[in-house]
Amino acid sequence: MSPTGDQFLTVLAALASPQRLRILAALKSGGRNYVSQLAREVGISRPLLHLHLQKLEEAGLVTSKLELSGDGKALNYFEVADFNFELTPQAIVNVAKTLTATSTKTDS
Repeated sequence: MSPTGDQFLTVLAALASPQRLRILAALKSGGRNYVSQLAREVGISRPLLHLHLQKLEEAGLVTSKLELSGDGKALNYFEVADFNFELTPQAIVNVAKTLTATSTKTDS
């Protein structure tokens, strides 16, 4: 199933951040990980990582699962979702037909 224009914009916006690209790369190369460990690996604070992971999850690029550790701590694990987006002129023509958004925050 092809993404709608609005979904396509959400994905592009999520990928338009060097930190989010690093997060995706770390999750893909290292496998699923919990927030504290991932924050150490990519070198950012946990609150900032949470914001980036939220954007990535909203775009469908990562998934999360809350699990209990052996000592009873709740750990939120993230991993890269299975996604494949084609970025070609024709793909843009196709998704543009379904756009409902008329502008973005960066248009002003």
